[in-house]
Amino acid sequence: MAFLFRLTLVGWLSLVTCLAQTPTLIKPQTKFPQSADVATIAGIMKASYEVVSGEAGAPRQWERDASLHNPNAVYSYQKATTNGQTRQSTMSLKDFHKQTDNMILTTAFYENEINREVRVFGNIAHVWSTYETRLIKDGPVVRRGINSVQLYFEDGRWWIVSWTFDRERQTTPIPASFDPH
Repeated sequence: MAFLFRLTLVGWLSLVTCLAQTPTLIKPQTKFPQSADVATIAGIMKASYEVVSGEAGAPRQWERDASLHNPNAVYSYQKATTNGQTRQSTMSLKDFHKQTDNMILTTAFYENEINREVRVFGNIAHVWSTYETRLIKDGPVVRRGINSVQLYFEDGRWWIVSWTFDRERQTTPIPASFDPH
C-alpha cells in the first residue's frame, strides 16, 4: 500500500513538474478587458478616450484598446486632400494604432469627451461623442469634433465594431445639440 501511495505521489509530482515547465499548456491570464471598461457604454467610452491620451513619446494602452473592440473593427475619418477636398480614410484598428504611434512620437495628445448622445435598440448602440483635443495636458483646446461609434452587446459586455470621426471646421461647426458650451 505504501508503495502504491509513493508511486501515485511520484506520478502527481511528475505531472505538476511537467505542466510547470510547459507554459503553452496553460493559457496566461491577461488583465484586459477590465470589466469596468466593457460592462457599460459609459465605461467603454471613458476607456476609449483614456487609451489614446498621453505625453509625447509615451506608449499608448493598445492592449487595453484592442480589448474594447471586435477583432474586425474599423476606424475611419475625413482626410484633407491637397486640393482642399476631404476623403474618407478607413483602416483596421491595428493600422490606426500604427498611425497614432507615428504621431505620438513627437506630439502629446489629450482627448476628452464633452457630450454624449446614445441610442440603443436591442443589442446594438450608436453613440455620438463630441470631443475636445489638447496638445498640452489641461492646455487650450486645439481641435473639436464628433465621434460616431457603433457598438454591440454580446457575451455580457459591449464591443466597439466601428469608429468614425470628423473634426469641426469653419464650414461645419458642431451643431448646438451636440455642443454643451
